[in-house]
Amino acid sequence: MTADNHGTGTGEPSHGERMQAVQTFFKRDRFAHHSAIELVEVAAGFARARMTLQPLHLNGLDIAHGGAIFTLADFAFAAASNSHGTVAVAINATISIVKAVSQGTLWAEAREVSRSRKVGTYAVEVKNEAGDLIALFQGTVYRKSEALPL
Repeated sequence: MTADNHGTGTGEPSHGERMQAVQTFFKRDRFAHHSAIELVEVAAGFARARMTLQPLHLNGLDIAHGGAIFTLADFAFAAASNSHGTVAVAINATISIVKAVSQGTLWAEAREVSRSRKVGTYAVEVKNEAGDLIALFQGTVYRKSEALPL
């Protein structure tokens, strides 16, 4: 057993097994796949995703479309908010784009700010390869009682 895979002895999956199952679950996200977004890391209340900019991500000004940046941030938000193994659905999300970008890889890191039985709030920073802040995203989820279908 590794430090991340403690086995509960109760038939419940370990933390490491649950995180792997969440990562596998999000491979089913067809829109993220279509948008060339990859979930790189997931942990309880945290997720990291990346998107290498391609021509399909650019708007008429040849800069990253706001919708592409939002999609990357939203995907990381979804993974982080569902990482606890129960279904979480977005009820609010906002984004502020602070810097234009037209090439390279964008990284989104989602972190849990607060979580109760029914509501969770998350902050997502989108940065480029140089670590420059591109966008700030804030999202709120409604946490359902049902288990995530892993």
